[in-house]
Amino acid sequence: MLKTGIIQQSNTANNADNTQRLVNNIREVAAKGAELIVLQELHNSLYFCQTEETDVFDLAESIPGPSTDKFGNLAKELGVVIVTSLFEKRAPGLYHNTAVVLDKDGSIAGKYRKMHIPDDPAYYEKFYFTPGDMGFEPINTSVGRLGVLVCWDQWYPEGARLMAMKGAELLIYPTAIGWESTDTTEEKARQKDAWVVSQRAHAVANGLPVISVNRVGHEPDPSNATGGIQFWGNSFVAGPQGEILIEAPTDMEANLIADIDLKRSEDVRRIWPFFRDRRIDAYSGITKRFLDE
Repeated sequence: MLKTGIIQQSNTANNADNTQRLVNNIREVAAKGAELIVLQELHNSLYFCQTEETDVFDLAESIPGPSTDKFGNLAKELGVVIVTSLFEKRAPGLYHNTAVVLDKDGSIAGKYRKMHIPDDPAYYEKFYFTPGDMGFEPINTSVGRLGVLVCWDQWYPEGARLMAMKGAELLIYPTAIGWESTDTTEEKARQKDAWVVSQRAHAVANGLPVISVNRVGHEPDPSNATGGIQFWGNSFVAGPQGEILIEAPTDMEANLIADIDLKRSEDVRRIWPFFRDRRIDAYSGITKRFLDE
């Protein structure tokens, strides 16, 4: 069993406090035996993409840099693997939304630059992030081969499939998603349910466990153009048949532990041989934007 810790946290404008609370939470789940610990998207700060402000680029950092040093040292001290999510400054004027995996020895096992970049009201990510250029490559670690993606990627089955086809043993999604204040109760339910279903479907289609870690709590819109975002939490771990192994609440912080049996993927793929039956000879159109008549 791979004992996995997920940390669902609310954030404030005090980045030092956000980071210190993350450190405390990592220590808590490590003390409970977690070997793999997954954090939420852009965990050091508020979700700053609600507005487009050039000063926000000052939050970005190099990789390696301060955060990889801090969490790398912590990973080494505790003997755990940590999946982080950082605002990467690659070069002047070139920034990415990047997940970095720190291995048990404190080294950078690998990184993934978010491939799908949204641009919606309160989620103006295209202003800040250049789409990833590293492809869908699993990251080898001491606890397994991790298929790390980020948030908006979770809606795209292609990314999950390519990670699985390259031998990922887990699919992992650091996330920041929530409701806008004007959404109706019914619409809020539809959105959250769709979010869960889409990721459970990745687990089923690929016969792999899925880890999805979201932030929680209300973050105001600095421009006051909207009522801000109520992040809906609901972080969860699903098994290779989409079964929910553990699930966090929608309205509070949570540090949870899930036991993931990586060997079950082999058993599930034997009874549901989706990879065997894929019609790879008939899928050429999938690389097109749209199949016009």
